[in-house]
Amino acid sequence: MENANCGLSMPPNIKAQAKTVTEVTVDSAEMQPHAADAVDAGKEEPATSSTSTGVLFESDEGNECFQKCADGRKVTLVWRNILAFGYLHLAALYGLYLLITSAKWATIGFALVLYLCSGLGITAGAHRLWAHRSYKAKWPLRLMLVIFNTIAFQDAAYHWARDHRVHHKFSETDADPHNATRGFFFSHVGWLLCKKHPEVKAKGQGIDLSDLRADPILMFQKRYYLYLMPFACFLFPTMIPIYFWDESLMNAWFVATMFRWCFILNVTWLVNSAAHKFGGRPYDRFISPTQNISVAVLAFGEGWHNYHHVFPWDYKTAELGFYTLNFTTFFIDCFAKIGWAYDLKTVSPAIIEQRVKRTGDGTHATWGWGDSDQPKEEIEDALILRQKAD
Repeated sequence: MENANCGLSMPPNIKAQAKTVTEVTVDSAEMQPHAADAVDAGKEEPATSSTSTGVLFESDEGNECFQKCADGRKVTLVWRNILAFGYLHLAALYGLYLLITSAKWATIGFALVLYLCSGLGITAGAHRLWAHRSYKAKWPLRLMLVIFNTIAFQDAAYHWARDHRVHHKFSETDADPHNATRGFFFSHVGWLLCKKHPEVKAKGQGIDLSDLRADPILMFQKRYYLYLMPFACFLFPTMIPIYFWDESLMNAWFVATMFRWCFILNVTWLVNSAAHKFGGRPYDRFISPTQNISVAVLAFGEGWHNYHHVFPWDYKTAELGFYTLNFTTFFIDCFAKIGWAYDLKTVSPAIIEQRVKRTGDGTHATWGWGDSDQPKEEIEDALILRQKAD
């Protein structure tokens, strides 16, 4: 497991501010996706559950193993997750081979469509709509995004949004589920392979999730996720190619299902890893998130991460709205034109200019629009496009 001093080139200012960390037991990664949360289908839960939420049942400690990191931490490996992700990546490699050698063009095209839909379920749905409240959506669009999000299998959007708010509110601390200061591997996938840090749960208790619980579509997905997800992510993508264009079971399973799912997972994880390491920091040089064009292309505009961590409530997640490098913004704007997306929040040029000029003064962390710590001037000067009365 990569540690705090391995693999991450932190800005010098961050290094100067780093604190000495005492040895603690890490109860780290929450798996994205997490099927275990869905086991409690039909049960209401508090804002953040104290039970484990890993896909493949993170609470099953199995073989306990500790690896000592440079900062003195110990991590408890979750072998069930390690084996599952090991199989997934081996299956994806075989799927890539079949994609090149034997899969039908229809199957390849179908996998691409599923990648697009599941990606938007994360970027436009779980991320920009539910985690950050950067825009509002009418029920048809919310329903579409919930379906897309279920295909992605990165946990129910409710839990994804909850964890992401914790990530922004306590970024790069022990309360951050995928704390980038612990290294590239940890922030990419390692956090899913070990128990999460106690601070992740403790700080998560204070995150307001009342808006998420007020969305009936979101809560329906949360309640029945254990039943909906296997069909949307695995059964449906496998059976469609077999039934409609006589694809083989092997090609359908390994290309349209395993390779596609593994690819979108790694694209999402790159936002947590590569976009915290490689690229410039034009908006705030005191934080590790960067502007990464490669991640932006693969993740439909989620790679403009330095900007996003400074202004997490901007629906574009970027200063500029170039559609070629921000497909999610194009998607939202299209639905805004027909009225399904509205109250699109973005940052005025004046606010951006002020921030750039004073960069280096630190970041006032917020998880999104409406956070109690959001500066009043940001709210007053924000641009809300296509605004409608609720």
